[in-house]
Amino acid sequence: MKINEVISILEELSPLSYSEGFDNTGLLVGNYNTEVKGILVTLDTLESIVDEAIKNNCNLIVSFHPIIFSGLKKLTGKNYVERVVIKAIKNNIAIFSMHTALDNSWNGVNAIICKKLKLTNRNILIPKSDTIKKLTTYAPSDSADKLLEQLFKAGAGSIGNYSNCSFSTEGNGSYIGNENSNPVKGVKGELHYEKEVQLNITIPKHKEASVLKALFNFHPYEEVPYEIITLENTNKHIGMGMTGELENPMTEIEFLNYLKKNMNTNCVRHSKLMNKSIHKVAVLGGSGSYAIEAAKRSGADAFVTADCKYHDFFTAENNILLADIGHYESEQYTKELLVAFLNKKITTFAIVLSQKNTNPITYI
Repeated sequence: MKINEVISILEELSPLSYSEGFDNTGLLVGNYNTEVKGILVTLDTLESIVDEAIKNNCNLIVSFHPIIFSGLKKLTGKNYVERVVIKAIKNNIAIFSMHTALDNSWNGVNAIICKKLKLTNRNILIPKSDTIKKLTTYAPSDSADKLLEQLFKAGAGSIGNYSNCSFSTEGNGSYIGNENSNPVKGVKGELHYEKEVQLNITIPKHKEASVLKALFNFHPYEEVPYEIITLENTNKHIGMGMTGELENPMTEIEFLNYLKKNMNTNCVRHSKLMNKSIHKVAVLGGSGSYAIEAAKRSGADAFVTADCKYHDFFTAENNILLADIGHYESEQYTKELLVAFLNKKITTFAIVLSQKNTNPITYI
């Protein structure tokens, strides 16, 4: 199996097209056509992680955080980023990062937090925009059903928990082919009317290329009529953060202790206690202070995230319990998620879970 095949598998979980614009996901070091000997999965890629990959005969590191975030103008080893890249290149080790693609995934970072806290009735906290498109095309009546079937196979027609969704209307199409045309229906140079079906189908953004390929491969016309527009509809399964509900409401102190235990952290920074019951909880792994207002609008009683600054705690405004559990702590189970996913998909070589704790923060 080559690296590009592994990436295709990982994109089944979290398509890279759903990464945030500021991010740097994808293959950061290496060649797509390299044969994979083994995969090491980690939260961060440090020199010690590259050494661990060498020790375990893994030539692909799948990392949550990208080691290269902004542009590198030199590779002199003057900082830890450059040293990691140099060591990886010297040892023919590729590095692939998922980061915000996995943050936005329905079964990604925030789903794991919900699972650890045993939250039910999950919903996306901040749905990602521009992720749903609509294809409109026209086909002869006797070809429409077969074309629609191929478009479904390519990934069109998926809406939330439903698949094979479309809307069709019948009408009459007309055209005149010039001297260079080769019409499937009618005669070139003559006006032709054909009973056609207009097909309207939604497309997940990451499936656009495969759907268009199917359209051009299976549409009977020489010139394929189609248009694609981006919809403003809310996508209920892609976006940052999640909300969920505890099976039984807890007091604030009970919840904070529950949070410490289930998220394996000895330190939770939190806003002022309000003497209210905690039932609905919003979560966002990593730096999530930008989502405090969204958490409040969702009706959550508590918001679990990380990297909150001093003034962020004021924005709770006695309306929500803000709990900062630490960046690493909020994302620490992500690598277990990736290992479990890859083990279901790949059996020809080892998928190794990194044993290194890469948390740069320690507490006294």
